[in-house]
Amino acid sequence: MKLHDLHPAAGSRTPRTRVGRGIAAGKGKTAGRGTKGQKARTGGSIPPWFEGGQTPIHVRIPKLRGFKNRFKIDYEVVNVGRIATLVELGRLAPVELPASGPKAGPASKPAPITINQEILRAVGLVSTLDKPLKVLGQGEVHTPLFVVADAFSKSAVAKIEAAGGQVQVLELPSGPLAALRLPAEPDQAAGPAKTTETTETAGAPDGDA
Repeated sequence: MKLHDLHPAAGSRTPRTRVGRGIAAGKGKTAGRGTKGQKARTGGSIPPWFEGGQTPIHVRIPKLRGFKNRFKIDYEVVNVGRIATLVELGRLAPVELPASGPKAGPASKPAPITINQEILRAVGLVSTLDKPLKVLGQGEVHTPLFVVADAFSKSAVAKIEAAGGQVQVLELPSGPLAALRLPAEPDQAAGPAKTTETTETAGAPDGDA
């Protein structure tokens, strides 16, 4: 093997085609550009998005205005005023709790009316149970209510609590929860008692011996 014997691999290098060098060269006259037309002219390049003069696709298609929030929560909403109206009509009646205790009299104390999504579905205030429930503050309420929902507006919470009621927000766990365990007995929790016994070595010589 000599240095002058080294050559590129066959087919790896091809000579450059020289255009416009006469008809005999094979690429003379029009130099491979064809006869006339936009592409035969100097600087006559056509952009990739050009569609021959017809309305381009980015003009033909409709434009989407705004955007859609993928994280939006679609609530079933109900106002406290609608709930109060059904209470006044008697469709949501309070439960009478019997009085208890040594000083309890014959009168009974009315308990707050429990309101949740299932009850509202039964009376027709919400149409489905597949969406979370949110209570809004439009209207007035004068009856103590115990309302359980997924979300509340600030005005709804203020009006319900001002009427002597309570609100309960349903919260879904955001992560895995630890397993529930029963509390261990005090003796079992402390473990077996350790006893220390002190033994004297039999026959140990006294210090005076």
